[in-house]
Amino acid sequence: MFDKLDQVEKRFVEIEAQLVEPDVVADRERYTTLMREHSELADVVAAYRRRRELSEELDNARTLRDDSDADIREMANAEAAELEPKIAEVDDELQILLIPKDPRDRRNAIVEIRAGTGGAEAGLFAGDLFRMYERYCENRGWKTETLGLSSAAMGGIKEVTVLVKGESVFGRLKHEGGVHRVQRVPETEAQGRIHTSAVTVAVLPEAEALDVKVDEKELRIDVYRSSGPGGQSVNTTDSAVRITHLPTNLVVTCQDEKSQHKNKAKAMKILLSRLFDLEHAKRHAEQDADRKAMVGTGDRSERIRTYNFPQGRITDHRIGLTLYSLDRFITGEIDEVLDALVSHYQAEALKAEAVT
Repeated sequence: MFDKLDQVEKRFVEIEAQLVEPDVVADRERYTTLMREHSELADVVAAYRRRRELSEELDNARTLRDDSDADIREMANAEAAELEPKIAEVDDELQILLIPKDPRDRRNAIVEIRAGTGGAEAGLFAGDLFRMYERYCENRGWKTETLGLSSAAMGGIKEVTVLVKGESVFGRLKHEGGVHRVQRVPETEAQGRIHTSAVTVAVLPEAEALDVKVDEKELRIDVYRSSGPGGQSVNTTDSAVRITHLPTNLVVTCQDEKSQHKNKAKAMKILLSRLFDLEHAKRHAEQDADRKAMVGTGDRSERIRTYNFPQGRITDHRIGLTLYSLDRFITGEIDEVLDALVSHYQAEALKAEAVT
């Protein structure tokens, strides 16, 4: 481990030196790439340097254990007893920090929520999840921007796409991708029977300008008059935009803004992020499921988490975690589950590293 840490620190110092070179500063693409790498290595180097300082203090304390003065020996033993667990704690931290990182983790994220099976109840639950994530983001100080929203009956949501901006948003939210199943009595159910519905969530890293290069010739851009629920006209001009990426047949539509230019900009942001995610999935097919696998078909039987309202229970099926705090969870207090997911996947990664 320490040989690897020495290499990481050496590379970190090299990058710091390069970042002040005039030719590097002038090259925007190279400077951005180096800054990103510098940021990814910073936590590892800081922990390694802290470990080195603690180790030096421990060595000094151990030396004083043989001092002729009994008071000094007692003080040295006490200091060593305090430092040893601190070093062990940093070693554990370093093991986790050395797990190969997904370079996308520090990015903003695009969250897509779609009603699956379950009719109007699925649309209502999609709205509940949308508000849950909005509150969670607000509590963390993250900013949200709705890129597209399609309403459903009874105030529900057919689908919504949200850009979340903040520190390491994708790394925090990426495990939310999948099918979320809800079990509850719908407002329209006169007999009081519990219904099961499903909502799909996809979490994509926001693409940056350097990530994806798209030729204008590969795009078909259609404009049309936007419409509201029931087909009613919202605008009297052709402001809605549909962009089709011909090589992949990916289609993105946006009609939220009255301005065609703004709708096109939002649609392109979503398209670039989907293309970036698709390319990453191709390059890492063995480690990462692609977006289609993430959301499945939206069927009730495919689920990562179940929200059982009669029992006030949330169960995350990937890690076998069950909590009876649904009332707080659905209002945005989801950190307990997210922390457990992060710990689980870190442990899995450590096992994989040990095998290799």
